[in-house]
Amino acid sequence: MTKKRRMFDIDLPEGGPDLAADLPPDLEVKSVGLPQRRGPMATAIGESAEANRRRAEVEAEIRAENDSLAHEFVRLKKLGLITDLIPLDAIHVGKLLRDRSRRMDPQLDDLKASILAVGLSNPILVEPDGQGGYELIQGWRRLSAFKALRDQTGNARFEAIPATLMPAGETLDGLYRRMVDENLVRKDISWAEMARLARAYAEDRVGGCEDLDQAVNMLYASANPQKRSYIRRFAYLMSHLEKHLEHPEALSRSFGLALAQRIEVDPGSVSLMVQALRSLPDRNAEEETALLQQALEAPVAPPISPRGNPARGRPVSRGKTSLRLTRPEGELRCTASPGKVEFRLDTDFSVIERARLEAAVEAFFAALDRG
Repeated sequence: MTKKRRMFDIDLPEGGPDLAADLPPDLEVKSVGLPQRRGPMATAIGESAEANRRRAEVEAEIRAENDSLAHEFVRLKKLGLITDLIPLDAIHVGKLLRDRSRRMDPQLDDLKASILAVGLSNPILVEPDGQGGYELIQGWRRLSAFKALRDQTGNARFEAIPATLMPAGETLDGLYRRMVDENLVRKDISWAEMARLARAYAEDRVGGCEDLDQAVNMLYASANPQKRSYIRRFAYLMSHLEKHLEHPEALSRSFGLALAQRIEVDPGSVSLMVQALRSLPDRNAEEETALLQQALEAPVAPPISPRGNPARGRPVSRGKTSLRLTRPEGELRCTASPGKVEFRLDTDFSVIERARLEAAVEAFFAALDRG
């Protein structure tokens, strides 16, 4: 019986046809000597890996850029160099006393016209209040102009104002210095306005100041001593006439100093000036100046002695006198200036009976009269 052959050899001639070219493209070839081809799954995996690698590179670049921008933002914010549009209703003006008069500013119309024509060239300065709002540090007139334009035009353009964001944390006296130093370089700030701010600063004891002299020295430290002296004299003048003046910003330096000198030499001239001002209630700045000039040129009344007779002479004012006394309660500090005497002692005077206080005041003036 003949055994069947299950295997046979095939001899392919050299240089024969390329059999691999006739194979289907999706057939994975493993035969020795034939070119290798990647299947669709391998190709998809490779392309996905390349896409993921590129995506990771792009994300890393974006994170690095964001970190760099964040650090730069923090740096600029600490320097107070970040400017943004802040809604007007989010800005409060109660933290700092304003040197500006609450009366109508005659130059506000010029500022509004400039904003309408070319926009706001200098942003205001604000400080975040920690409650979603902002406190105004500089730019009261600019803020007032924007509010007036919003009310007059109804234009949404004036709903928000360009503002530089100041980092929080600066002391209150430092904020006042920022506001005042900006005012010192402005040409339109008046002597009366600077004096008004100094008086309010002293009365509220901002920064621990004890009197007007210290308030002027603290607020206007950037000014020369002569200018600080002028501010003190205007503060003295405003303490007597501020409630009666309609246009204090119109007082020139020389005229204001002359009025202060007249009041110091002749305290009775205050009533003369007040009567002159009341004679013309609806007056402009020029008319107010003319009325004060007439009072200034009036003859000086002779001083009256305590007995009702003209005194032979009066002591020359030294502006301010300070003294310290030791008492059982502690050290008593007394400051005397024209029109004002102040005592400071570690005692709650509000608990003393009214009658005892009145008797003490009467005894004080009785002692002065005896002198």
